Amino acid sequence: MGAAEDWQARVEADLSDLDALLLNPRRDDWDSGWAQSMDHPHFRAQVEWELEGLERADVVAMYLVPGTKAPISLLGLGLVAASGRLVVCCPEGFWRKGNVDVVCARYGVARVPDLAALTTELRRRLA
Repeated sequence: MGAAEDWQARVEADLSDLDALLLNPRRDDWDSGWAQSMDHPHFRAQVEWELEGLERADVVAMYLVPGTKAPISLLGLGLVAASGRLVVCCPEGFWRKGNVDVVCARYGVARVPDLAALTTELRRRLA
């Protein structure tokens, strides 16, 4: 976590006038040294929080940043693709854009071309 720009903060700022609760999985106190194990309490708590957020969200937004791999975002995409709640921005240059495009097409996931369009679509859905 951390290789991609903090697009979530940009979206949060752009939508700050809406009466909506936005969940952002980025955290300042994340420690990449934590064992990625069910047995590590901090790691497991973060993963459980993210899964609960995906399950409870009315809308899920993903921006798959070119030049990154985003394996956790791809996992999340697979978990919610068929839910009808997902909006994806996957520009040219994302290493698995083809896979993302096929999954989105198959499950009718809304796709937008850039971060500004993602924010516009979120505003439309949350208004």
